Amino acid sequence: MSAHDGRRLSRVDLDGADWRRSSRSSGNGACVEVAAVAGLVAVRDSKNAQGPALVFTPHEWRAFLGGGVSRL
Repeated sequence: MSAHDGRRLSRVDLDGADWRRSSRSSGNGACVEVAAVAGLVAVRDSKNAQGPALVFTPHEWRAFLGGGVSRL
């Protein structure tokens, strides 16, 4: 996986990540999982755990949770 910190693209190792699912998940498998890795936040589809993951900086993640793209 790759992460962008505003200056460079670097490799993020997601092996051994502690993936967490929302407590609000309905249990039907249609949800996302989140893991903190190397100071970044990784997000993946719970139905495709071996598939790709999105990686965010903490600032990007806070903006995403706040719904404020304009705050980036």
